[in-house]
Amino acid sequence: MDLKLEVIVIPVSDVDRAKNFYTALGWRLDADVATGDDFRVVQVTPPGSPASVIFGTSVTAQEPGTTQGLHLVVNDVEAAHDELKRLGAEPSEVFHDAGGIFHHGGTDARVEGPDPQRNSYGSFLSFSDPDGNGWVLQEITNRLPGRLDPSVTQFSSSSDLAAALRRAAAAHGEHEARTGTEDANWPDWYAGYMVAEQAGTELPS
Repeated sequence: MDLKLEVIVIPVSDVDRAKNFYTALGWRLDADVATGDDFRVVQVTPPGSPASVIFGTSVTAQEPGTTQGLHLVVNDVEAAHDELKRLGAEPSEVFHDAGGIFHHGGTDARVEGPDPQRNSYGSFLSFSDPDGNGWVLQEITNRLPGRLDPSVTQFSSSSDLAAALRRAAAAHGEHEARTGTEDANWPDWYAGYMVAEQAGTELPS
């Protein structure tokens, strides 16, 4: 049985303030439904995300601001930082973890700047909504093996596809430099590279 995570619920104290915050970030407003003063459901979806976020009145027993460690994946964490800052989210500076595997909770072991080798999964930033619910952005450009089915390649947005094309172009340039020949079959090479990168399988050399 497939189990697809489609919705997370976060606790907020001021529904309209939260709605304004998230939609100002460009998150799509899917629904805003109330059955009275004591029940309201607002759903928003981050750009390119298959999962949505719900908040409102009487939708969770959690205290506002207590949800932490919600992760969003981006392909360029520094560009994401600049966009969030421009949109008023007040993100942290980009950081990596001293241990180099995953980030610690809170701000423990944070090292300023992206991962020195710019390894996939290794660079982060964080931001909070007005209630203090905490989000983390993680840069992923090359999936570990087995994370995605290589027969089902998909890109969530035109910018995501464009970034993948740029990485494929750079890798193809290195490929041509190594072989000393111009590759007339570059569309197939690009396609193979992009599928392998997304699925975490062996990249073409």
